[in-house]
Amino acid sequence: MKAGASTGILKLLTRVVVVVAIVGMILFVSAGRADWPMAWVFLAAYLACLVITVLMTTRSSPELIAERAEYKPRSGVRNWDTILTTLFRLSFLVVVLVPGLDMRFGWTKPIPLAVQILALVIGLLGYGLVAWVMETNRFATVYVRIQTERGHTAVTVGPYRFVRHPFYVGVITLTLALPIALGSLWGLVPAGLGVMMMIVKTALEDRILQAELEGYREYAQRVRYRLLPGIW
Repeated sequence: MKAGASTGILKLLTRVVVVVAIVGMILFVSAGRADWPMAWVFLAAYLACLVITVLMTTRSSPELIAERAEYKPRSGVRNWDTILTTLFRLSFLVVVLVPGLDMRFGWTKPIPLAVQILALVIGLLGYGLVAWVMETNRFATVYVRIQTERGHTAVTVGPYRFVRHPFYVGVITLTLALPIALGSLWGLVPAGLGVMMMIVKTALEDRILQAELEGYREYAQRVRYRLLPGIW
């Protein structure tokens, strides 16, 4: 394994731990309590998913690990991409903040435990789709850019057989399922805002890929839908 890839792995794993710790702090401080079983279950599952994804991607694409570990986007990334990605990350923190406040003040009537567990399972399936994308697509960077230095080509296998942007399908699924898993209907408000950002990002990214990535326009003619088969 190259030194750059090893450094990237350590950076990503460190970031994973920090992110999960921040999310946990937001949840429990906003809720004003630590005895919240579903929050602990979510945090454990979230940490496990992130770590497993990093280790999987290390095997399939160490170059991707190195780029995703970078703090700043590389040259060629559009300003709108940086802005939308940053806003989405902030909105995700609000998605976990609101359920904590909901737990503290009781805004939402109790959601049956079975429904919360089902929502958590659906959210984890969404993250599973993200992991599948990361395993399949060695060009799946945070920001869209044509990676000429790595021989960027259109990926058409795995989940890309069904929709053109399966990564965002997984992210959207997790974002919408999380508030329900944490027992909050009000959490769907910031989740919905985050989903709208992802839809806009998908549309703009798809336009760039069709204009600049060789073979992508032909792929888009075969796989017609961006996120949801039969709709868009």
